This record gives sequence, structure tokens and C-alpha cells, in this order.
Amino acid sequence: MILVTAAIIRKEQHILIARRAQGRHLEGFWEFPGGKIEPGETPEACLKREVYEELGIQIMVDSFIMENQHDYPDKRISLQAYYCSFLSGTIRLLDHDSRN
Repeated sequence: MILVTAAIIRKEQHILIARRAQGRHLEGFWEFPGGKIEPGETPEACLKREVYEELGIQIMVDSFIMENQHDYPDKRISLQAYYCSFLSGTIRLLDHDSRN
């Protein structure tokens, strides 16, 4: 089982979603930013690292929302979702090709 996180990032009255770029796994799908938890890493640290690596912004992890398990044809994931707040930075699309 692969442990992954998702950040539901709030800024004022908006929530950030991003579309996976061409050539990426599940390209063209919209997602909440996040990624795989590295060994010894907390979900909160993973979210901060992944969001910075993918979008170039700083966030604060506010609260846990839910966990969901999903089976893909070739793997199984356990997704942990958290509410997060935008702190600083300018969004740069490094792993994505659009945002909303």
C-alpha cells in the first residue's frame, strides 16, 4: 500500500485544484496537490514539501479531513486529505498544466 496525501488549500473563498500535465500518471485529471509520504515523514511534512515542490508555495496544514483507500490496476493507495491554508508564494505550475 502506498501512503499519499492531498492538500485542500484554502485562500479566502477559493480552493486550489490543479490539472496533471501531459506525460504524467493520470494526465489531464484534476487533483488536489500532494504526493507520496517518504519513510519517516509525517503526512503534514509531506504536504508542505510536495506543495512547495509542485507549486512553489508555502502552506499551513490545518486539520485532517479523511482517509480513503483506492485500488488502481497496478497499485493500492491510502490517501489522507487535509485542509490547508495558503501562507505565501506565487503559484508556479511545475507538475501541472492548469489550475483553478
